[in-house]
Amino acid sequence: MEQGALPGTGEAAESRRGRRGARRKSGGSVNSKPRLMVADRSQLELRPWDLDSLIPRTHRARALWAFVERLDLSGLYDPIKARGEAAGRPATDPKILLALWLFATSQGVGSAREIERLCEEHDAYRWLRGGVPMNYHTLSDFRTRNEAALDELLTQVLAVLASEGLITLKRVAQDGMRVRASAGASSFRRRGRLEEFLEKAREQVEAVKKAAATVDARKSARKRAAEERVARGRAERVDRALEELAKIDAQRAEMRGGHQPKGEARASTTDPEARKMKMADGGFRPAYNVQLATDTESRVIVGAALTEDGTDFAHCAPMVEQLEERTGRRPQEVLVDGGFTSKDSVDAVTELGVAIYGPSGKRKWKEDRYEIGAGDSEAVRAWKERMRTAAAGEVYKERAATAETVNADLRTWRALDRFLVRGKGKAFCVLLLNVLTYNILRYYALTAGT
Repeated sequence: MEQGALPGTGEAAESRRGRRGARRKSGGSVNSKPRLMVADRSQLELRPWDLDSLIPRTHRARALWAFVERLDLSGLYDPIKARGEAAGRPATDPKILLALWLFATSQGVGSAREIERLCEEHDAYRWLRGGVPMNYHTLSDFRTRNEAALDELLTQVLAVLASEGLITLKRVAQDGMRVRASAGASSFRRRGRLEEFLEKAREQVEAVKKAAATVDARKSARKRAAEERVARGRAERVDRALEELAKIDAQRAEMRGGHQPKGEARASTTDPEARKMKMADGGFRPAYNVQLATDTESRVIVGAALTEDGTDFAHCAPMVEQLEERTGRRPQEVLVDGGFTSKDSVDAVTELGVAIYGPSGKRKWKEDRYEIGAGDSEAVRAWKERMRTAAAGEVYKERAATAETVNADLRTWRALDRFLVRGKGKAFCVLLLNVLTYNILRYYALTAGT
């Protein structure tokens, strides 16, 4: 290289660049073998990490855990029998189980088996369980056996939001939402068939008991007990279906006017408390009627109920009373649709000191849908006169903007598109978990700028 020449210049450098260019051209030919980075799964990797570093500080799982730590969970801890020196394995911390269900619900996961899988594969679930072993049976039992405790937690959450001025209860929107039950349409039977099923189920229980009395080396005691439990459970479900059938007959006898149900009453053998209801698409399926009351200003769910009644008109006044029990005060105004505004409902809500806003529920309109009749009570007259005003129309617009969006959120993004459990009590527990999750997320949304 000549003195003062720069590296990479001169004839030698030009020759090297020429050879590399030739290799690149020859290497791109079809007949040459490509150079690849292939998988090598036999190599060892050392990764030093701890559970707390699995998720970022702003992760939703941390936010839900922080809120759970603020709650009084004595209703979940009191039933635990593993205490002090008493024999028995330690119980799984209810705080972990609650946080797992809240986070899973926020992600639209409603299956205990799916949560068990995610606890092994998903970092957020692994962080929440914190190394505690988890199985679907523990998760499922926690969800369905703590109705009273979950109901009390909803009251606590509302108290937290009220203490920070996030809910005012000046105006509340109530709506009913039919949620598909975990029962098939073909499981609904008339009384005659149910009585036949009950007789056969009882015979099967006796047969299983007799078989268990004889020693069978091919069956373990656990398997024999399981067979007896299944047979006994089938008989109990049919027996409950007959009880529910009697309730349905009584409800039909009390119905006046409108479209009377046709044919003989039926009840489900898989979920006796479920009822066939008309769904949003016009079809009839087994379902429960979910009642939700939402504060229109904050869009926080302030009341929740679950009924097997497919109509709404009898559930407005009980919801107002529930709000008073949970928060210590009644709303000033309640916004409902036409399914709630029967004369009896208007009278009952007005007697509680609450102004009701909602269209007439009559199926056939007159020229004046709010025409005052001779037999109308003072409360009904006041409601009709109020709904004639333009101001009432402006107020009523808030109902759809509140209740319908909350229903859509729970159906689409949470775990309330259908119930995966059977029985009114268990379904109500699922509803409470959905409402708790929604309200906690609303809390963080409302306080994001503070």
